[in-house]
Amino acid sequence: MSQNQVEILQRALKREKAARKSAERILEEKSRELYEISQELKDLLDEKSSTLKGIFENINDAYVVMDLFGNVLKMNDVAVELFGYDIRKEKFNVTDIIYEKDVEYTYKSFTNLYEKGFFNDFTARIYTKSKDIRWIQINATIVYDKNKKPIAAQGIIRDITKDKESKNLVIEAKNRLSALVLNLNSGIILEDENRKIVLSNTKFCELLNVDAQPHDLIGMDCGVASEMNKVKFKNPDSFVKRMNEIVENKIAVFGDQLEMVDGKILERNYTPIIVEGKINGFLWTFRDVTLEKNYNLSIEAEKEKYSSIIANMNLGLVEINTNEEILMVNQSFIEMSGYAEEDLIGKVEREVFPVENNSNKVDSSDLKINQIGESSTYEIKTKSGKGEYRHWLVSNAPNYNIKGEVIGAIGIHLDITELKKLQLQKEKILKELEDRNQELYEYAHIVSHDLKSPLRSIEALVSWIKSDNQDKFDDMTLQNFDLIENTVETMETLISNVLEYSSAGATIAEEEEVDLNNTVNVLKNFLYVPENISINILNKLPIVKGDKTKFQQVFQNFMSNAIKFCDKEVGIIDIDYVDDGEYHQFSIKDNGIGIEEKYHDKIFKVFHSLNKRKDSTGIGLSIIKKIIELYGGRIWLESKPNVGTTFYFTFKKEAK
Repeated sequence: MSQNQVEILQRALKREKAARKSAERILEEKSRELYEISQELKDLLDEKSSTLKGIFENINDAYVVMDLFGNVLKMNDVAVELFGYDIRKEKFNVTDIIYEKDVEYTYKSFTNLYEKGFFNDFTARIYTKSKDIRWIQINATIVYDKNKKPIAAQGIIRDITKDKESKNLVIEAKNRLSALVLNLNSGIILEDENRKIVLSNTKFCELLNVDAQPHDLIGMDCGVASEMNKVKFKNPDSFVKRMNEIVENKIAVFGDQLEMVDGKILERNYTPIIVEGKINGFLWTFRDVTLEKNYNLSIEAEKEKYSSIIANMNLGLVEINTNEEILMVNQSFIEMSGYAEEDLIGKVEREVFPVENNSNKVDSSDLKINQIGESSTYEIKTKSGKGEYRHWLVSNAPNYNIKGEVIGAIGIHLDITELKKLQLQKEKILKELEDRNQELYEYAHIVSHDLKSPLRSIEALVSWIKSDNQDKFDDMTLQNFDLIENTVETMETLISNVLEYSSAGATIAEEEEVDLNNTVNVLKNFLYVPENISINILNKLPIVKGDKTKFQQVFQNFMSNAIKFCDKEVGIIDIDYVDDGEYHQFSIKDNGIGIEEKYHDKIFKVFHSLNKRKDSTGIGLSIIKKIIELYGGRIWLESKPNVGTTFYFTFKKEAK
């Protein structure tokens, strides 16, 4: 190698060394700059990581990162609380929590996420670990690597269960309200601020005879609708004019009454809807008050009628409150009391009309009817405004309010002063009559005794004369003596019957329970009953209360007459009984000689006998009639000559 070549190589090496040193200096400077930049990036990365960690840990919504197969890679504490799963303790795949009815919708949404790279406001239901159902809303994005290849998905999940429930409640409430409005018994029209119909109901269409459904009216101008429907009212122009006035004044109106052509009467109410001081719409309600109106008119008519009746009735009417203060009196009470209306209103009734000499012993509870809430009737004697004593029959009844509470009493007063006087006179006359009857009864006994004594003497004298002169008198004289004895006997029987008749109308013996079956059976054995006559009791006879002897007299008389006047080879006497409500009804039927109809009334008169027989005085049926009437009954008969007779008679069950 030549020197020249060596020098060239040395210069080249020298330049190369110089270049390397220069490069090393540049590299050293660049390395220093890179280190500084790297340190800055590290600090920035640490700062951002710390910030993201704080956001991740403190975000109010759940945050989840999952791989493309649904395995959760990362989740914050809110997510742990929401789902109930914790990936630090267990594996968790989002497919485990999808609500069964939302599976298809969820898979479609996540497919869309993978295709588009994001989705917003995805809403669905999920199961928590404890199997609770929650509503969630998700905003999610796909995570890509440096080659733009999707490697994961992340999402912010918000629990909207309460919001959803609230929204459902609002919807349900709205639906219920709509159903309520549609089925209200009042017609409804809701207008917006421009008078466009936004809501109506079925009842409105029915009331105004609108041939449309409620939804058909929505959006219609209410003013136009009014013009169309005005012909349905008796005063069409007034209907529209009044509606326009109401809308213009924008003041609530209640109780407007509209009379329709078909006779219906509607009540119209109007309410402006004001929100934050601004009118937002108008509410009209219509109600059918036809029945109510007619009922009120009927009540007014009835009130007028009864007011007139009360004002003019002969009975005194007084209304008092719970303090016994007089609230109202009618004209009849004013007249019977002798006071002016202004002298009575507000006064305590018992102080104005004190009870005087109360023989009926009216209890204080009767006079304070309002305190016990029961009705009562009583008599009082009081002094009128004219100073006269009057007798009143008072009937009190409690007065109630609509709650059923006693608020006072209403008393009806009948002036019985004149009746009371007549009653006293009647009592006096009855007492005098009773005394006279007693005197007559005693007199009858005295007379009968005094009359029987000479008759017995005559009978004895005749007997002695016949005995002493038995062989001296001819047959004619003896026959006359027999006639005298028969006449005396008849006279004595008549005197006894008169005494019996005079005492028949009075009960002397003590009352007792009498079994009439025993009475009849005793008489069947006591009376002489021929073999050709049968006595039958068709129905069991009752037990009655009274004088045993008098009941025996009744049946004995009927039975003995039936036996006495039987003219048939086979005689039948039937005794029957029927329960006639308040009365015992008896019948005694025979098949004897019968009685002509013209004698049916006469046979009950004293001393009237149809058969002139020695044993028939004509007083027996008169005595029986008095006994039957004594026990509140009556007697009658049915009879045909030669066929037989049926006597009917009754006793009142509660004997007088």
